[in-house]
Amino acid sequence: MHGLINWSIQSFVSENYGAAAWQDVAAKARLGFSGFEALMNYEDELTYAVLDAASEQLNNPQSAILEDIGTFLCTHPKLEAVRRLLRFGGDSFPDFLCSLDDLSDRAHLALPNLEVPEIDLKLNAPGNVTLTCTSKHRGFGHVIVGILQAMADDYGMLATFEHMGRDRGVEFVSIQMLTASHSSGRKFSLAAQAG
Repeated sequence: MHGLINWSIQSFVSENYGAAAWQDVAAKARLGFSGFEALMNYEDELTYAVLDAASEQLNNPQSAILEDIGTFLCTHPKLEAVRRLLRFGGDSFPDFLCSLDDLSDRAHLALPNLEVPEIDLKLNAPGNVTLTCTSKHRGFGHVIVGILQAMADDYGMLATFEHMGRDRGVEFVSIQMLTASHSSGRKFSLAAQAG
């Protein structure tokens, strides 16, 4: 698993629960080191061990932790670059959804070795979409749910999202868009803000 994925789990735990909580997770997972390097690759089993340990340490199901990680990636001030990358997908939440099938290609421009799931959308009825997330790694669909929730808020869209399970490497997410003007959303400009 790419180190950036492991680093994201570590950052989520550290930022939200403290450095001591992360050290407890690392010990439970028997990492043998204190933290992940974002640009290294690690055995997949190590990532799953960390997720198991985080679930035990935080007393929360892995699915909920993965959704929270997805939200964290889009909302934490230190990760504004992720939000910006996603917001380039369009001016509205439906535009953003339609851009997700290109997400893998966009991610590979920045990090060629990063494994990003393949995403496809199927329109079932107006406002009702099924998203499929294909990956050899389980759990990406839950991360996508967290990302979608955060981005819907970002665009001011009222929507519901439900993870519908996994079958032969494909995870299914039901999306119901209720209203596009629920709130004003967060401000976004193509020009990055000066730090």
